[in-house]
This record gives sequence, C-alpha cells and structure tokens, in this order.
Amino acid sequence: MAQAFKRFIPIFDRVLVERFLPELKTKGGIMLPEKSQGNVVEATVVATGTGAWKDNGTVVPPSVKVGDKVLLPEYGGTKVVLEEKEYYLFRDSDLLGKFES
Repeated sequence: MAQAFKRFIPIFDRVLVERFLPELKTKGGIMLPEKSQGNVVEATVVATGTGAWKDNGTVVPPSVKVGDKVLLPEYGGTKVVLEEKEYYLFRDSDLLGKFES
C-alpha cells in the first residue's frame, strides 16, 4: 500500500481518502442486504496535496493531514484504484468536517 502512494501524490488542494467499509450487521446481529447499507460518508485521509494557491501567490495548506478521520459528502469524489484498492479523490473544500481523535 505504501508503495502506491509514493507513485501517486494529489496535487494542489486535493485529498485522497479511503472510505470505511459499510456495516454488514446491525448491533442486534441482523445481516443487512446490500441495498439497505447506504453510502459510507466517513473516511481516512491517506494522502494530501500541497495546498491551494491564492491570487497573491501564497499557498493555503490543506485543513487535514494523513490519518485524519473525515466526513464526506454523500455524492462526489473521483474514484481512484491503486494496487487493486479503491480510494476517492476530493478537494479539501469539499470535505464536510474532521473528527477529533
């Protein structure tokens, strides 16, 4: 996994995330069918770009760092497959929030 990220680095204000796996069972132990699992809107940041450029030439660094747990919009992002694993690419401004650890 680490070798794929040496070859792929997001540019500017883009953030590469790995979505959490959907829940397959309820807390009571009932198996959920695939259609009722819904979209997973939480992810872990695995790589970030250097930041967005402002008009005056300064760089605004991303608001998240590698390892942060973030809240994603329900739709959007670009699917990227690296070493047979799915990741999603979002702009830093598209992320809805960050969970404190």
